[in-house]
Amino acid sequence: METQININTIYRASEGEGIYIGTPQIFIRFQGCNIGCVNCDSKETWDFDEQKSRNLENVLDEVEALAHRSHYPLKRVSITGGDPLHPSHNVGLLKLVKELKQRNYWINIEAAGTRVVRELFDLVDFISFDIKTPSTEVKTSRELLKKVHQDYGEKLQIKAVISDEKDFNFVEDTFHWIEKEIGFHLIPWVLTPAHNLEDTKAVSRFELIQKMNELRGERFRVIGQQHKWVYGSGRMDV
Repeated sequence: METQININTIYRASEGEGIYIGTPQIFIRFQGCNIGCVNCDSKETWDFDEQKSRNLENVLDEVEALAHRSHYPLKRVSITGGDPLHPSHNVGLLKLVKELKQRNYWINIEAAGTRVVRELFDLVDFISFDIKTPSTEVKTSRELLKKVHQDYGEKLQIKAVISDEKDFNFVEDTFHWIEKEIGFHLIPWVLTPAHNLEDTKAVSRFELIQKMNELRGERFRVIGQQHKWVYGSGRMDV
């Protein structure tokens, strides 16, 4: 029986956020998410739409075609969503990642911060793990965050979308709790100023968060979403 994978879209672009910002790669965006962040900028990926189901070979063929579209093959893949770590995706996702690793791709997984999938996390090269801030109306388990620091710190970044000072304070408190629990660490924590549809306050929000970070002497990195500055907040294929 063919392995089916729920895919929203596959495209080639530069990484728009986090510590690898500006790096060209291929994005595989999964369809389906039930986490429910109220400020999500990709709600069109929430439905578990069987019409978007594709077989594994079809997905791999499209990745390979995009990888060889330029003179030098592009061997970096970011798996995002939706929520690629939803249990319904597990079988197809693991097969996809194993096949990509056999073809020598470097793989990042965008993890929503609600699950640790050990078999998958062991395979990938990098994990971008979310903290859900109060503005999302979703909670992140501190114990789960502690566990991912302890088990995968060598290939991890922590990301949080910041809408206001309350969000900043929440991440600051969480950061210091983690440091108290496991000691000093150099894992990058990235603050991403919220930049949603028709947002006219993104620049001022970026400046405010940067200023708070500087004044409090924190070790966060404030990094905006490059693709939204360049293309606007409505495009998904960048």
